[in-house]
Amino acid sequence: MEILNSTMNDIDRIFDLYDDAVAFQKTRFNKHWQSFDQEMVATEIKEGRQWKIVEDGATACIFASAFSDPFIWGEKNTDPAIYLHRIVTNPLFRGKNYVLTIIEWAKVYGKKMNKDYIRIDTWGDNQYLIDYYVKCGFTFLGLMTPEDAATLPSHYSGISLSLFEIKI
Repeated sequence: MEILNSTMNDIDRIFDLYDDAVAFQKTRFNKHWQSFDQEMVATEIKEGRQWKIVEDGATACIFASAFSDPFIWGEKNTDPAIYLHRIVTNPLFRGKNYVLTIIEWAKVYGKKMNKDYIRIDTWGDNQYLIDYYVKCGFTFLGLMTPEDAATLPSHYSGISLSLFEIKI
């Protein structure tokens, strides 16, 4: 297993996995992602912020990273942190706890990039993910409502978010 930067050759696979994730979300929870902008993902790829976990020659998991997330984290955005977004596991690889793999990767990558925290968010009322992230070692920091949701993907409109971090 290895974590690699995604390339433009991966973009169709990334969007297939997003579609799989939305279908799965619809079976588990009353909210789900809306479509993502292909240009946003292409920019993440070009900037080296879109990642894939490759196992047995297949894309087992994808995720995005950022070093700034002001519309969600507000004043805390000034803290040196790596933010994780859109973690999606290939349905053929579910149950392998890739979040734990990503956390270990983010600790090493975050230290290399002089970051002090790993941060993540989810819907404020998604108790399953809240419990899972805490089980994975994140500290639950509380709830917030994005003030300028127009700058975020459409599923952030009119919601509250649960915020989490791990000190590196």
